[in-house]
Amino acid sequence: MNRTLFKSLGVSAAAIAVTAVILHLMGRIWICKCGYVKLWHGVVVSSENSQHLSDWYTPSHIIHGILFYALFAFLLPKAGIVTRLALSLVVECAWEIFENTDFIINRYREATISLDYFGDSIINSAADIAAMVLGFFLAARLPVWASVAIIIFFEALTTYLIRDGLALNILMLVWPLEAVKAWQAGG
Repeated sequence: MNRTLFKSLGVSAAAIAVTAVILHLMGRIWICKCGYVKLWHGVVVSSENSQHLSDWYTPSHIIHGILFYALFAFLLPKAGIVTRLALSLVVECAWEIFENTDFIINRYREATISLDYFGDSIINSAADIAAMVLGFFLAARLPVWASVAIIIFFEALTTYLIRDGLALNILMLVWPLEAVKAWQAGG
């Protein structure tokens, strides 16, 4: 195994472990209250959403990784990939922690159609961080056009199938629009 990959995996594992401990100390549950872990949970309006390893919001975390790679490649062109990954992990892990505060959980419940959202399980947060790492390394390996195509594909797919995605999620958290909320609810 090459040294850079080994360092990257170590940095990722450490970031996930530290985030898991912080989430645990915040009172987050390790796995779904249902008592089991699924590889995929595809029902968005469900108390099990964001409780299993992957769901319809996993693509947005892959997009995070692509965007973070681009951001840190632009801001720190001379930095190595492990440094850029570490900075991306700081941002992603900070988001996972902030996302699971009462402030953001209540914001999701008030401003979006996620009425049954009670925060992520720790295993879901860990998988979200891993999805970001995947997106980061896809962006590091693929040509820019392919990374852009992945972003467009995932946003179009989730917008079409679940009426949500990264862009809509950000919009509804920052500046909720009743028309978008009604559309997302199927109206």
